[in-house]
Amino acid sequence: MCGFVGIVGRRDCAADILLGLQALQHRGQDAAGVGTINNGSFPIKRRSGLVAQNFGPEEIEQLPGVAGIGHVRYPTLGSVTLRDAQPFFYRQPGVLMAHNGNFISVKQMQDYLADESVHLMSRCDMEPMLCIFSLELMRIRRKNHTVDDALIALRNTFRHAQGAYSLVGALVLDGVESLIAVRDPLGIRPAVWGRRDQSIVVASESVALDALNAKLEGDVPPGELMVFRPDGSVEQHRIQPGKSTPCVFEYIYFARPDSIMNSQSVYSVRLELGRELARAWKAKGLTADVVIPVPDTSRPSAGALAEELKLPYREGFIKNRYTGRTFIMQTNERTDALRLKLNPITSEFVGRRVLLVDDSIVRGSTLQRTIQLVRDQGVREIHLAIHSPPVVHPCYYGIDMSTYEELAAPAFRSSPREEPPTEEDHQEIEKRLASQLGVDSLTYLPLAGLQNAFPHPCCAACFDGNYPLPISDEVRKWIEEDRNTCYQRNLIL
Repeated sequence: MCGFVGIVGRRDCAADILLGLQALQHRGQDAAGVGTINNGSFPIKRRSGLVAQNFGPEEIEQLPGVAGIGHVRYPTLGSVTLRDAQPFFYRQPGVLMAHNGNFISVKQMQDYLADESVHLMSRCDMEPMLCIFSLELMRIRRKNHTVDDALIALRNTFRHAQGAYSLVGALVLDGVESLIAVRDPLGIRPAVWGRRDQSIVVASESVALDALNAKLEGDVPPGELMVFRPDGSVEQHRIQPGKSTPCVFEYIYFARPDSIMNSQSVYSVRLELGRELARAWKAKGLTADVVIPVPDTSRPSAGALAEELKLPYREGFIKNRYTGRTFIMQTNERTDALRLKLNPITSEFVGRRVLLVDDSIVRGSTLQRTIQLVRDQGVREIHLAIHSPPVVHPCYYGIDMSTYEELAAPAFRSSPREEPPTEEDHQEIEKRLASQLGVDSLTYLPLAGLQNAFPHPCCAACFDGNYPLPISDEVRKWIEEDRNTCYQRNLIL
């Protein structure tokens, strides 16, 4: 999962791109980069770490240009080395590009490029897609490329590049420095666009537009190419037939609550998740004295749950704002960060039956530490409520949970099955995981509750095993091997 910002207008854009990237820092903390177009040159800067720590006035001065793109990254394919940081640049005909998501056909793209004698410089799945697109453009004509050329080249590229992605690019089309945005035909990964005066902004989430005081115009449609010009004009072209099947985990955890994606408020969805979770809790006949969220993602759902159950809502933790999001850290960093992430307010716990609310259980490492913190405060009982169903399948579309072995819930099933857990599975997962975590009860949101809270078509494969973009056994094996290889490399690094 990553985040990008693209801007085109009538003034230098690097400073604005960096401001927008800071609003998207929650989507990636490993690396950040910015590239622009400036009278035929393509200055680019990429740095490891956070945006604010690595880009200042000196870097902005070195990135002139009215069109450009920026990116914040955490890897789900490739490694954490700077060579895999985005955006990427290809010299012929001169294209900058960055993306969010996963191309699942990386091996196929690598083999195709090897036959063309194109040598890749990274393990990032963005680079082969960019190389193929550039090759296709150059096959049409050597220079003076048009929007029609880009459309044909993208159609040809996506014969090789399949996946769940949204991407942004900057190149010269019809003699004008232009910004392009493309979204996968299923619309799994988000992308929005908007206007500020004569500038156009495209980004992974609307909060980047808010930071730039840009007005949200809408989403980049699935399967379509949008072209943005410095004069404010916009073109839209179909690449492939599309339908909206957004990732529901974006709404559950990843996106900021103040974002609008696919014309839906993330905050409103989380409120409804809390109401549905309250109904599941109430059906068990359990009781508690207080509802406390595990900050920050679960706060809206915990508040809605408390209202529904008529229980007091309290803040029980102070969160250290400087540890980052442990879910998107490398595994060997998480343990140390968890020690710093949360500090309990003892008076809210001592002697009480506490209902803790969290967004999800993926690996369980964060929760184990949190629950021990709560237990140490002298609570009477700990009940845990999760505003999503059990995560029982890997994500191959760009969320950092790529193998069965790293998921907490499937460990309680005899073998992986590509189907939703039965009611008996669900109860067994709750019972056994509650025992492992050391809580008095565990209540997951049922799949039916998720469907009530988010009644639109969506990708919920990590919960129900229904992958909208088919994944072959060969592709799964390749992704899992890449994941394991990079995990070992990152431990060494």
